[in-house]
Amino acid sequence: MNLKSSNKGRIRRQLIIVFSFLIVLLIIIYLLFDYGAFEPEYEEVDKKENIDPLTADYETFYLDDSKKNKQIKYGFELFTNTAKYLGPSNGKEDMIYSGNNLACNNCHLNAGTKSYSGMLIGVNKRFPQFRGRENKIGSLEERINGCMERSMNGKELPPNGKEMKAFLAYMDWLSRYAPEDGKVEGMGYARIEIPNRAVDLQKGELLFLKKCASCHGEDGQGIALKNSPGYLYPPLWGEDTYNTGAGMTRVITAAEFIKANMPYGVTYEKPELTDEESYDLAGYINHKDRPVKSNPDFDFPDLKKKPVSTPYPPYADTFSVSQHQLGPFQPIMDYYQKEYGITKTK
Repeated sequence: MNLKSSNKGRIRRQLIIVFSFLIVLLIIIYLLFDYGAFEPEYEEVDKKENIDPLTADYETFYLDDSKKNKQIKYGFELFTNTAKYLGPSNGKEDMIYSGNNLACNNCHLNAGTKSYSGMLIGVNKRFPQFRGRENKIGSLEERINGCMERSMNGKELPPNGKEMKAFLAYMDWLSRYAPEDGKVEGMGYARIEIPNRAVDLQKGELLFLKKCASCHGEDGQGIALKNSPGYLYPPLWGEDTYNTGAGMTRVITAAEFIKANMPYGVTYEKPELTDEESYDLAGYINHKDRPVKSNPDFDFPDLKKKPVSTPYPPYADTFSVSQHQLGPFQPIMDYYQKEYGITKTK
């Protein structure tokens, strides 16, 4: 009787050990699946070499539902429907990070894949990089949050949060065919020949009414979506657009964007506006009222690195604020070349 009881006890303990081992094993396997340990990287899935990053397929719709691809697709959604997820009308107070109803896609056209519109193909490989606005080496996360505070007129995303990780995953996916240095034709904006004169606001207004008003409205307030936060065509001034700290408020930067991308549908290869027309349009749009960026004094700790068309002081020169806003910019550029040996192009 005692021997039978002893055997039963030993068998019970052995079964407990075996089941405990199996439970731990199942937990480990679950965690490995959850963290994507068995998912192939998308480079392996593509099984392609020497693909031109400018003509590659960037359609997220066809990605499967692996954990990695879900993160990429969420990043695409955030990028193209920013107001729906992060805007002031998204219905979730703790998820309001954007202060306006713009989308990242409004400046980085075609979901960040259009040449000379702040294209993002290769961008993750170009960071960290030196940023004059902060006068330090900055990360891509910091650059994204710079957009959140300025172009989106909002506040920073948590650097390790779900949304930041999704943005990074999408940009990483966009850059999968880019060279190691991330430099591809069409990054940044198109260069223009900057007129050696001030912006002509009257010409800018006439051009706006002729070339832009059909999409953005004569009042510049764009066309809002009917069933979702956001815009079909974004407002260019007023309360629901980029603030004075955004790069797009610089006349030269805005003219470079306009030249290669506006009216909507034109390309760098087939522009519709001249350099001078782009310049006057940019000046007209940017002289309109818009939200004011707080603490502008913190920007550009080394004022000599401030772009000449930055519309807010202080400056390391004695040119007027008006001249920094509307030009002519060549005398300012000549000053920095003469006084500091700095060649400025923007």
